[in-house]
Amino acid sequence: MDNPITRRRAVCIMAAAAGLPLLGPGTQARAAAPVVTWKGQALGAPATIILHVDDEAQAARLIDRVIAEVSRLESVFSLYRSDSVLSELNRAGAIAAPPSDLVRLLEACRKYWKATNGAFDPTVQPLWALYARHFSVEGPDPAGPPDDEKVQALARVGFDKVRLGRDRVVFIRPGMALTLNGVAQGYITDRVVELLKDAGIANSLVSMGEMRAIGAQGDGNPWRVGLASREDAPAPDSKAVATSSQDGLLFGGSGRYGHIIDPHSGGAPKLFKRVSVIAPTATEADAFSTAFSLMDMSSIRLMGERHPDLTVDLVSNAGERTRFG
Repeated sequence: MDNPITRRRAVCIMAAAAGLPLLGPGTQARAAAPVVTWKGQALGAPATIILHVDDEAQAARLIDRVIAEVSRLESVFSLYRSDSVLSELNRAGAIAAPPSDLVRLLEACRKYWKATNGAFDPTVQPLWALYARHFSVEGPDPAGPPDDEKVQALARVGFDKVRLGRDRVVFIRPGMALTLNGVAQGYITDRVVELLKDAGIANSLVSMGEMRAIGAQGDGNPWRVGLASREDAPAPDSKAVATSSQDGLLFGGSGRYGHIIDPHSGGAPKLFKRVSVIAPTATEADAFSTAFSLMDMSSIRLMGERHPDLTVDLVSNAGERTRFG
């Protein structure tokens, strides 16, 4: 039987208070201010928070606040916790008085769903569950789930079938379910950035599965984020970087089906080796990198023209790199 399917990613937050550079090899600022490091679990993955501030007690309090915020948001968005708000919504098909964070994120999802002509669609969870069940049994058919089962799952997919309001969230068809794995990590990254800024952190690179920069490095240069299959890329002040790849998680042993599923066809096409998006927020970068993984090059270029604040960096299956925006 295949190993359990998961999308957990390591988490690392490195931050410095205003006027203090992040520590690195040979950094003379090491003696100027204490370093406080926390290691544990967040979003189901190993997590690290490194703070470089003048006051160790302040750093400890800030770490506690970040941990509490991540835990709170996980209790809303996690598919892996049976007691989360999202899990309850998927079980019941409706929820009254939803948390404001859920409403806010679903409103953003609706915006990205419309902007990408439905390529980004968090209602693909029935399809994802179908692939997971199919490839979790002994000796699964490498061709994937039967067509009739995909048709049945597709009938329960479509963000237009979600009724969203401040007072309730409702699925209009039985058996629907949401996955926020393609956007929740970005949203949580943005929330942590807001928390750090409110606490006076001026220069930081935050990674909660997706990355977002605050300020610059200690020498004034922009943060640089390594992208697979090419040189690193700058992450300008208050910008975020998200990367999606079908190779990040593959169903079965053939490598034919990835975890990013097309809400229109029910397939999992491997159109690119890697798609990275730089955007003003991690939520936006996360959503667009997911959607662009399912769109052809001309459609992505058109989206870039409509959203001039996006930068797209992608690698084709043949290894050719394209960057625009």
